Amino acid sequence: MRLIASGVTYTYPRGDHQVLAGVDFEIPAGTSAAIIGPSGSGKTTLLSLMGHLLPMQAGSIHALDGDREVSLQEAASWVLQTVSLLPDRTALDNVSIGAFSDGASRPEAVARSRECLASVGLAGHEEDPARILSGGEAQRVAIARALASRRPIILADEPTGQLDAKTSATVLEAMIGSHG
Repeated sequence: MRLIASGVTYTYPRGDHQVLAGVDFEIPAGTSAAIIGPSGSGKTTLLSLMGHLLPMQAGSIHALDGDREVSLQEAASWVLQTVSLLPDRTALDNVSIGAFSDGASRPEAVARSRECLASVGLAGHEEDPARILSGGEAQRVAIARALASRRPIILADEPTGQLDAKTSATVLEAMIGSHG
């Protein structure tokens, strides 16, 4: 899946300056990309526009599968800065939501979720209720959920922000390995 942005411009309604001004990029199919910059430079805004969490004001962002345009809402999974898990459900249940969103049957969702939890270093935590997980473990469950969806694009906003260097490397390897 190839992503192309052209002339993306955004000003927050209460803002007096543009957060994004004429952003252009192309991410070729089969590659991974990172948006880097200082705090407040528009990284989260750009991701929010890509995922249709904010309305496009100017410019365009397209996902292309070959020559066919695909809805980013259908092609992308999210890993937000703020982890949203169902606290009374297990890690496995929370990850299975991603597989269910892809149309997986219950047995397939469970198998896929176990595999994704293992890929982010959480094998053995499948039955842990989300409410007892540390912040870093919860973040990895959210990443595993995105991986379990098997959608071709993952929009991740600081996915390793709560993780140590070794765990970050494991998570990035899982994300790139499944999408790169």
